[in-house]
Amino acid sequence: MEMGTANLDVRDLLSTAGELDPSSPLSAPDLRLLIDRLQIHSSRIKARARSYLLSHRDDLASAISRAATASSASSSLSDSLSTALQLLSDRPLDLEIRALADQIVATRRELQERKEALGIVTEISWFLDRIRFVREGTRSGRVVEAAKTVCELKNSFFVDKKADEEPLVFDMLRNEWRECFDELQGVLAKNVEDCVRYNEEKRKLVVSSCGDKVELSVALQALEIIDALDYGMAKVADLMIKHVITPVIADISISFTEVVSEDATEKREYALQVVLSESEEYSNGSVLYSRIINILNFINKSICLKKDAWIQCFAKMTWSTITDLIITNFLSKAIPDVPSKLIDFQDIMRNTAEFEEDLRKMHFISDDNKDKKLSQYVDNVEVHFASKKRNELLVKARSILKGFSYADPPESGRSDYLVDILLQQDRCLVSKSAFQLLNLGHEALRDACLSSARVAKEYYNASRDVLHMYMAIIPVKLEKQLSSITQVAIIVHNDLYYMSQEVLGLAFQYRADFPSGLQDHATFVDLAPNLYEISEDILQRQIQFVLSFLKDAIDCADGFQNTHLSQQYESAKFSIEQVVFNLEKVRIMWEPFMATSTYRRCMHTLLDFVFSRITAEMLALDDIAAEETLQLQGLIHLALENMTSLFGSIATTVDEMIPSLRKLRKLADLFDMSLKSITSAWENGELLQCGFTSSEVESFIKAIFADSNLRMECLMRIEGFQNS
Repeated sequence: MEMGTANLDVRDLLSTAGELDPSSPLSAPDLRLLIDRLQIHSSRIKARARSYLLSHRDDLASAISRAATASSASSSLSDSLSTALQLLSDRPLDLEIRALADQIVATRRELQERKEALGIVTEISWFLDRIRFVREGTRSGRVVEAAKTVCELKNSFFVDKKADEEPLVFDMLRNEWRECFDELQGVLAKNVEDCVRYNEEKRKLVVSSCGDKVELSVALQALEIIDALDYGMAKVADLMIKHVITPVIADISISFTEVVSEDATEKREYALQVVLSESEEYSNGSVLYSRIINILNFINKSICLKKDAWIQCFAKMTWSTITDLIITNFLSKAIPDVPSKLIDFQDIMRNTAEFEEDLRKMHFISDDNKDKKLSQYVDNVEVHFASKKRNELLVKARSILKGFSYADPPESGRSDYLVDILLQQDRCLVSKSAFQLLNLGHEALRDACLSSARVAKEYYNASRDVLHMYMAIIPVKLEKQLSSITQVAIIVHNDLYYMSQEVLGLAFQYRADFPSGLQDHATFVDLAPNLYEISEDILQRQIQFVLSFLKDAIDCADGFQNTHLSQQYESAKFSIEQVVFNLEKVRIMWEPFMATSTYRRCMHTLLDFVFSRITAEMLALDDIAAEETLQLQGLIHLALENMTSLFGSIATTVDEMIPSLRKLRKLADLFDMSLKSITSAWENGELLQCGFTSSEVESFIKAIFADSNLRMECLMRIEGFQNS
């Protein structure tokens, strides 16, 4: 129905609507006119609405009637629902049904648990019956049936599986099974042990086909069923190794031969009798291998009954020991002593291969390389030969070092142990041990030049090892002698120093003759730094020991103070004499042994310390009387005169080699010089060349000369010269 009132704008009711500003307010006349026109418009709308209702009266009455009917039906349905709910609340049928269902479920669960419990009780009863059967079978000799039953029980859930939470009875049943198994296993093993006996008095091995209650074959069969064959045969294997196999391999005069047992009655018995034969030679191994094969054939026939599983079990427990015995007692001893005899080892290699092939056919060993230990050993004969030679060299080296010795320097100057140092025009005396050790190294390298690459490598390593042994053993062995001033310490230093120089030329000396595989890798230069370092450490320790004695001797002079007094002068003189005595003693000890260059270097160090210390102590005196200058000068001359032999032993140009000596000589001259002469000597650089400093010269002048204008002038000249 279109009422014509949508989107009505009241301004449109005015006649002047198009001229009005939308933002300006209406005037009073316009408002009155607008009210009148709205009333007229409202009357028209009411008239239209009344006309519409009158024209659709029947339709509207029908719609109202249907709405009233629907409302009445909804009210009736609500009342019926409320009544039904009231009835349900008064009688809870659903709760009764649920309770009945829960009771049925619980009853069924209880019934199932009782069935399971009954099943477990049945299983336990059956288990215990089978356990009793096993025990009875074990005691009555029906061990095969007992063994099968034990294996059957092992697979039951009582034994095979163990849950985190289970009844205590399960653990008890499991223990029952273990005890039953151990009892059966022990009885079977004891029966097998009783069937194989060794009579030490008659030196005879007897194998009986039947034990106390069970035949040997039946016992072994039962052990195989319960997977305990190795346990049952363990003692038999030990017995065979101890009384049969080991004697045959270790002693060439012993062999075994099969004989008819004297005790054989109803039981079938086999016997091996020890036979002492004339001494033969296991030269190529054929005799030894034949004897072992005979013994194993006897075991296979009498004990293992030629069953592969049984002989393989026996082999698993014995083959490793047999191979070790053969290698130790035969193959290792058969390795040649010289490379030229390696060709003769071919017969042993062939016989060893045939021996292992016979064992393989017997199923004693397999085709696996782990079972071919003997063939692998003989195939590497060159390596074993080289290893043997290397060990022999190291044993010799150890013996040499154990008896470390050295010879006194010969008066004639000729000795085998007075050696030339490589690339130097110098010689030193080495110990007999070091000389022999180096000869051993040269011998190894010469053999390396005549050997194959693999053998040569072992010789090369041995030559290096003997040098390492000296470095490792001697400093420790002679630690006491090296901790004091001794000739042994100098000899050890010489040994190491000589070796450090000698190794520099070893590779060049032999490399061209080494096998091609060794030429590029052989080196000895890397050993030189360690050898030299140890030798230098020993030498420096000796020098420090001597310096300590010299220091103590100089300390006795009490700083050379008050030498114009008789007692102080005698103390200073004794100190100088002690210094000279100690130096002379060191010269006698060192000079005949050391290389000349080393001796000179050491004596320069000692003398420089002595001269520097005496000079420093005399220059430190702050007041020197005129009489003291004569005494101090005399002490210097005494020291220098008594050291004439020392100077002659080190060099003719000793003043150039020991700067502190020039300074000490000049100090002796200064005690006689006038103040002006001393000043002039400083200004012309003479004192500076001798090693004096301006402060030392100034202090000396102040100590010698009394305070005066001349002394002040000379001191200023010295200071001014220094500043210029």
